[in-house]
Amino acid sequence: MTAESNESKSRYLQYLELVLGPLEDKKRWRQYKARVKGLPENYRIAVEALERYLMHFGPADGAGAMAMYEDLADLFEQSAADGIPIRAVFGDDPIEFVETFMANYPLGQYRRRERDRFTSAVERAAGEDRTK
Repeated sequence: MTAESNESKSRYLQYLELVLGPLEDKKRWRQYKARVKGLPENYRIAVEALERYLMHFGPADGAGAMAMYEDLADLFEQSAADGIPIRAVFGDDPIEFVETFMANYPLGQYRRRERDRFTSAVERAAGEDRTK
């Protein structure tokens, strides 16, 4: 390969990552999904339901979100291996469990920006504009 073809390949990968996101995150996501697929059925169902909730309400950033999903897989793999019942993992309130779980991870940039925008709008509407 020539130096020019290496440079072209590098630019091509940069373009792909710009459009699709970091390729390493895609690889990590596929590995996570394979781990979930390997769980016993009841644990897999629980993880997939939790994953859906996290997709809507969890951190949105790639690296932070990936760490969260990998930790989720760790938790359920270990729980399945130890024979811990699903209800014992979640407790009486699954929403409380997931909210506590999410609190351990950074808020995604999009959600942080929207929360800040919302808070500022309420402050302005209440006559408490603090940007002055």
